[in-house]
Amino acid sequence: MKFWLHVSKEEQRKRLRSRLTEPEKHWKFSQQDLQERKLWERYMAAYEAAVNATSRPWAPWYVIPADNKPFMRLCVAEIVTQTLESLDLRYPSVSNAQRQSFAKFRKQLQK
Repeated sequence: MKFWLHVSKEEQRKRLRSRLTEPEKHWKFSQQDLQERKLWERYMAAYEAAVNATSRPWAPWYVIPADNKPFMRLCVAEIVTQTLESLDLRYPSVSNAQRQSFAKFRKQLQK
């Protein structure tokens, strides 16, 4: 499972602004973020190209809107849950011969 947590340009602006105005978030700020923001359109084109080039039926990309963190987390959790449930996982079966071997090994370890 591959997730791209997509933050909109407006939400990114809000988050960058909060890094400058809220002292507890100052550590997150980098001047480079402002320069990189100017390349938004190019980044979006590159992300789209990467997702399209690498998404496969057996390993799809899930593009999740991430402006609202609780909603984003719910979406990811739902996809992970559905995917795991679809695998129909089961414990492997153990033959009688294997059980006897295990019992023999347990006795050896106890000595």
